[in-house]
Amino acid sequence: MRIVLVGPPGAGKGTQAAFLAENLSIPHISTGDLFRANISQGTPLGKQAQEYMRAGQLVPDEVTIGMAKDRMSAPDAESGFLLDGFPRNLAQAQALDGALKEEGQQLDAVLDLEVPEDEVVKRIAGRRICRADSSHVFHVEYSAPKQDGVCDVCGGELYQRDDDREETVRKRLAVYHSETEPIIDHYRAQGLVTTISALGEVAEVTARAMRALGRD
Repeated sequence: MRIVLVGPPGAGKGTQAAFLAENLSIPHISTGDLFRANISQGTPLGKQAQEYMRAGQLVPDEVTIGMAKDRMSAPDAESGFLLDGFPRNLAQAQALDGALKEEGQQLDAVLDLEVPEDEVVKRIAGRRICRADSSHVFHVEYSAPKQDGVCDVCGGELYQRDDDREETVRKRLAVYHSETEPIIDHYRAQGLVTTISALGEVAEVTARAMRALGRD
């Protein structure tokens, strides 16, 4: 199956993508992983991306699209893939359509993870990270530490990242609404979109997604 996973920041796309890809036995292809792999391997596209990133500029669509096309043509993606974070805008979606058409392929489904905006803000703004080990993550409401501001695991100081502050989260949501939401309408016109509530336990959301794909 060839699937695109979309949803606002804080919807749990990365978590769901990993579970769905494992259940469906297809590779999980995320934009972040594409960038890291190309940069670490020193590919021409990776070098281009690194130049833009060092200059504090956005990586152009054509570079991101090139990376995605290369990854989708890898042997492990022959029977399908799950795209997470790509396409990010309408131009990328149209480029993806074209790339698949060239290969005689098409998407099977677009899963739209839906979360109320206030819940997104609560999820992200409530996150606290351990300064000593960033893999130790807590939440002031959903997984609060035993002692306020102190990591349960190592005793390190817990802090709120600048990216997790409410003002920043709302700006990220505004970008999502203006740039990424239009791809949902683009794919809905093709009859590919199923909207799924991303509220509840992780396993519940995964089960909804699998049902939407006819794989329950």
